[in-house]
Amino acid sequence: MTPPRLADKLLTLFCAPHLREEVLGDLHERYVLRVQQLGEASARRRYWRDVVAYMRPTFIKREASDYPTPTHTDMLRNYLKIAFRNLTKNKVYSAINIAGLATGMAVAMLIGLWVWNEFAYNQTYANYDRIAKVMQNQTFNDKIDTWSGQAMQLAPELRRSYGGHFKYVVTADYPGNHLLSLGNQKITKSGNFMEPDITEMLALTMLKGTRAGLNDPFSILLSESAAKALFGNADPLNKLINLDKKWAVKVSGVYADLPQNSSFQNLAFIAPWELKKKDLPEWLSWGNSWFQTFVQIADNAGMDNVSATIKDAKLNKVRNNDDTRFKPELFLLPMRNWHLYSEFKNGVNVGGQIQYVWLFSIIGFFVLLLACINFMNLSTARSEKRAREVGVRKAIGSLRKQIILQFFSESFLVVSIAFALALLLVLLALPGFNSVADRQIGIPWSSPLFWFSALGFSLLTSLVAGSYPAIYLSSFQPIKVLKGTFQVGRFATLPRKVLVVVQFTVSITLIIGTLIVFQQIDFAKNRPVGYSRSSLLSIPIKTDDLITHFATFRDELLNTGAVEEVAATDSPITDTYVTNSGLSWKGKAPNMTDEFVTLRVTHEFGKMIGWQVKEGRDFSKEFPTDSTGFVLNEAAVAYMGLKNPINEIIQWGDGKYKVIGVVKNLITQSPYEPVKQTIFFINYKRVSLITVKINPAKSASEALAKIETIYKKYDPDNPFDYKFADQEYARKFGEEERIGKLASFFAVLAIFISCLGLFGLASFVMEQRTKEIGIRKVMGASVANLWQLLSRDFVVLVVISLLIAGPMAWYFMQLWIQKYTYRTELSWWIFAASGAGALLITLLTVSFQSIKAALMNPVKSLRSE
Repeated sequence: MTPPRLADKLLTLFCAPHLREEVLGDLHERYVLRVQQLGEASARRRYWRDVVAYMRPTFIKREASDYPTPTHTDMLRNYLKIAFRNLTKNKVYSAINIAGLATGMAVAMLIGLWVWNEFAYNQTYANYDRIAKVMQNQTFNDKIDTWSGQAMQLAPELRRSYGGHFKYVVTADYPGNHLLSLGNQKITKSGNFMEPDITEMLALTMLKGTRAGLNDPFSILLSESAAKALFGNADPLNKLINLDKKWAVKVSGVYADLPQNSSFQNLAFIAPWELKKKDLPEWLSWGNSWFQTFVQIADNAGMDNVSATIKDAKLNKVRNNDDTRFKPELFLLPMRNWHLYSEFKNGVNVGGQIQYVWLFSIIGFFVLLLACINFMNLSTARSEKRAREVGVRKAIGSLRKQIILQFFSESFLVVSIAFALALLLVLLALPGFNSVADRQIGIPWSSPLFWFSALGFSLLTSLVAGSYPAIYLSSFQPIKVLKGTFQVGRFATLPRKVLVVVQFTVSITLIIGTLIVFQQIDFAKNRPVGYSRSSLLSIPIKTDDLITHFATFRDELLNTGAVEEVAATDSPITDTYVTNSGLSWKGKAPNMTDEFVTLRVTHEFGKMIGWQVKEGRDFSKEFPTDSTGFVLNEAAVAYMGLKNPINEIIQWGDGKYKVIGVVKNLITQSPYEPVKQTIFFINYKRVSLITVKINPAKSASEALAKIETIYKKYDPDNPFDYKFADQEYARKFGEEERIGKLASFFAVLAIFISCLGLFGLASFVMEQRTKEIGIRKVMGASVANLWQLLSRDFVVLVVISLLIAGPMAWYFMQLWIQKYTYRTELSWWIFAASGAGALLITLLTVSFQSIKAALMNPVKSLRSE
């Protein structure tokens, strides 16, 4: 029968000091009498009305000196003090709010750091806005293909005929692994042959030497890490090293390692283009697009104008030969687009990595929104407990904007604590995140921009999370609240239900999307490849001795018993990249511009990979004429329109080749695209890889040791490098798998946040319905009946989410898989499994609270009322 403590505290706080004891005594006497006459509930309501009346200036004679005018700092301190008390008073709900917000903010921060890293790609270069790569479009039967490969003659032509538009023009090889030797010290590093102006174009930071060091045709520039690996702490400047056992070159400079988020991140050395040029065959023409051309436009030039100007630079040089039928068109791809906008379809830029940037930005936004929804839901769910506080504050003169500010201060306090926890979570998660995302992202602690962004991020989150509770709670009418006639209304829970539906709609959509990504990957992985990748490994040929003595080398490997077969090719079986055109055959359309993937092989190749011959026969040493024979894949036969391909004659240049066999399609390029028309032919001279099939009865380690021993016999100076075909094929799915793993990680966190909010909401609902549960148990309701009753509302909300998420996920994922020519169908079981999983998780989350409430002793629950 004690009066409300909160009322006494408010009266003590606002009442003049000389009247406190007298007023409190009078009010307590009235309270006791009213309890006896009217009951405790009515007495408590009237007690509140009396307290409010006594606190009004007309009833209490106060002196101005008793209440000094508060400053804004005092008000803010008071807001935060009240907010902190509310947090500590409701520990469970506070923990749920903070944990949910921290998780959501951590996800948003991780994604934000990744997005920032993606947009910052290549921006460390001083001339970032003026550097471009020369690209070309070529037309094949009304279909436009786009690639970066250029003829070595292009750069001199651009300097000669369009020099006023460029500051620098650089020819470069494609980067690859090369052997750097210093005495007995040998390392393999990824580097490139480039013209000297590349150092100025990239504005390399020189640690030793100068950028002009590359002007010497027998020099080399090393990165800091490569110099460290080769020379240790010694000074490398002007020291001679050996490059690929071919050239003795002088170290003329050391440059700082290029950043990870850079297109040149693995550039461990730069060698002069003149060295590479001397090693190239003389017959290379405008038709051999084997190299890259980088440019930096003039300071007074515009990228689009220069791109339009050089459009016909190649076409003008090939007008007198057959290359004009391909209609080559040049254009510039700015450096800012190299990473995010690198994909072209039919000559049109269709984006690229930018689609994933937008995808994860949207995911980050929605995951953070889910956490904010938790805060809104729990804050408004507890509105009845905060209603009296709002009523009293309004009754004593608080303005609505002050109450709104109070609730925003509570939101900001929660977000501040959550942000500190989120930083800790990000620190813990970054190593694993970087591993999956294949990045080197860190938190830029020293960057003022990061801290300004963090402050803005926290303020924005607190505004989003606290907006609805602040506006909703501050709208309560003080008279109704203090009279005890305040009711939340039948539609008061509707916004909370809508927010729960939004939460689970987002979460279920993420789950469905993730499952479809993995289904597409699995679909492509299980696509028949037409050959066996098992136990296949490729070894790059780095010395002519292996080509000259290939037959002996093969015999020695076979004699070890660890190897089943050996063959040589000019491309890896998992990534054929040589194409040719200009072939003629019977029935070819006069205006047809042909293009074939071509693969030079030795006789044993087909047997080694186990390709399936559909017509004719495989290559054989028993037939000397096979040196002018072709084996076609099914796609080539269909492309050429051959009804009876065996023994057909194909003209290629000055030679005539006879089709001796047709094999089933082999997936040698993208597993998501149709197999391209491919020609296999015998060539023992222009091969660059040895492919070995290990005996499956032998262990890989034992076989590799024997292979290396024999390899070193023919190439003692180069390291034994090899790649397994199945691992190389698996890398083709790397980007999709990376996206799938990240999406599944965020989907799990989204479900966790949603369930965390559901748990808190269920806990509060059970607390509100304690008396109802007690009465139902007294009336004979079983635990199962109560569990069903208490869980039903939440299950209905999740079912509604399913009905919304299903069509939404189907629409967006249907758009996503359209980018793959070879794609899966959207299976119904994915939607069913996602829905069943969401319902199961919901039931598990809610059941803990509902069963706990159902098992409560009804005597205890009714007595508490």
